[in-house]
Amino acid sequence: MRTGRRALVLGLLVAIGAMSIAVARAQQSVIDIRLEKVKDNLFLITGGRASPTQGGISGVTTVFVAATDVVIIDTKYPGFGSRILEQVKSVTARPVTMIVNTHTHGDHTGSNGELPRSVQIVAHENTKTNMARMEAFTCEKAAFLPARTFTDRLSLLSGRDRMDLYYFGRGHTNGDAVIVLPALRTIVMGDLFARKWAPLVDANNGGSAIEYPQTLAKALATIKDVDTVITGHSTTQVGSGAQVSFVRSNPVMTWADLQEYREFTRAFVDAASAARKAGRSVDQAAAQLGLPDKYRSYDMTNAKADVQRVYDELSSAR
Repeated sequence: MRTGRRALVLGLLVAIGAMSIAVARAQQSVIDIRLEKVKDNLFLITGGRASPTQGGISGVTTVFVAATDVVIIDTKYPGFGSRILEQVKSVTARPVTMIVNTHTHGDHTGSNGELPRSVQIVAHENTKTNMARMEAFTCEKAAFLPARTFTDRLSLLSGRDRMDLYYFGRGHTNGDAVIVLPALRTIVMGDLFARKWAPLVDANNGGSAIEYPQTLAKALATIKDVDTVITGHSTTQVGSGAQVSFVRSNPVMTWADLQEYREFTRAFVDAASAARKAGRSVDQAAAQLGLPDKYRSYDMTNAKADVQRVYDELSSAR
């Protein structure tokens, strides 16, 4: 009997140990830099924590291998420039000649200055203005601000390599660029569609909770013939401080996912607006949004902050 119990206990310990290792490996995989193929000449570089033990995970870096060179969309937190170049060199010998920044935040622009100085940096004009206020781009580091900007639309490269950059309005910030690769039927959304969550609205950089669904609606009405959607992030943060962990969030979605996300933001703003009209506090509204069940899996970490933004914007509009 004792032998049987020992065998059972030993088996349980081995199983628990194997499970712990599997969990650790899964956790490591979303934090570490990793190259993921989307299509023949389109790749993502995911992972990249702000520091080994602190901070969040960098935004997704998109790698578009054109006929003669390479375009990088977003450059993660500082310190990942060489890692990005290593990943690019693992799939092509063509040089990186251009960076497109989807918006201003440091988890998407942080390694601009770590790529060759010959690289041209492109962004929306409001993003350049926002970046110029960041310490990371002051004094001599201003050389790594976008050298080329646009207001509403800009086409880069040509033929099957053509990239169309659009600005549809305020959302995550006031400078969110949306990049379309027509030949690949692919759209890169940046943090205008970071993941399926209550969005982060950066009012300090011109973001708007109320205009968010309108901006997404304009994108959906304008863009045609796209079936692949690349989001701004590949992870979701769970908890905070010493208890923080990160889980995988699929950075490659569909046009239907983007349509659903627009519907979610519309439903969220409508619910928050109705709660304010009914006289509910921000806390009450955030706790009783009453959104449809199909959004049950959405990360609602930012819900209270988003409700506050809706309340603030409605108050300032009076």
